[in-house]
Amino acid sequence: MMRLHNLRPRPGARHRVKRLGCGESSGHGKTSGKGHKGQKARSGGSIRLGFEGGQMPLIRRLPKRGFNNAAFHKNYAIVNLSDLNEFKTGTAVNEQLLREANLIRGNVAGVKLLGDGELKQALSIEVDKVSESARAKIDKAGGSVTIRDRSQIAAANKSDAPKDEAQPGAPQEISAAPKKSSAKRPRPAAKKTSSRKK
Repeated sequence: MMRLHNLRPRPGARHRVKRLGCGESSGHGKTSGKGHKGQKARSGGSIRLGFEGGQMPLIRRLPKRGFNNAAFHKNYAIVNLSDLNEFKTGTAVNEQLLREANLIRGNVAGVKLLGDGELKQALSIEVDKVSESARAKIDKAGGSVTIRDRSQIAAANKSDAPKDEAQPGAPQEISAAPKKSSAKRPRPAAKKTSSRKK
């Protein structure tokens, strides 16, 4: 019967500790497997990954060419139909409502609706992207889905901005007070005294 006092580790799970510096006959004596001298033989000495002794490393020698789409990649918040069942029938679901319900977090480029699960009530949904299966299930439940136009939102935000604020790149009128001239006034010429004695 197995009890706490007779528990043993599996065979091969534990092995003998590698003892260093216990004489040359131990197999790991003298330099203890670190070779002779040098930076890596010292305690605490280490070299970072890719370091080539000061010469130009390979990652910097290779040419960087081609197009990288990472700078233009857009992250969309994923929402499934099963997540929308907590809303009541006839609710207008948009990004703001999804954020209030903690279904969307962080900075995203838009909302994408996928068709995972079943929609139990009719909702009017406004998202940026929708899959075909999600659209079919929404129509089956009696709801509607509209695709949000980002260009109209950006144009509306520009029109709502106050006109008094200076737009970037627009020339600004600067009223500068006349500066006092720093030129010194000419001194009056000194009267010449005659050196003749009367």
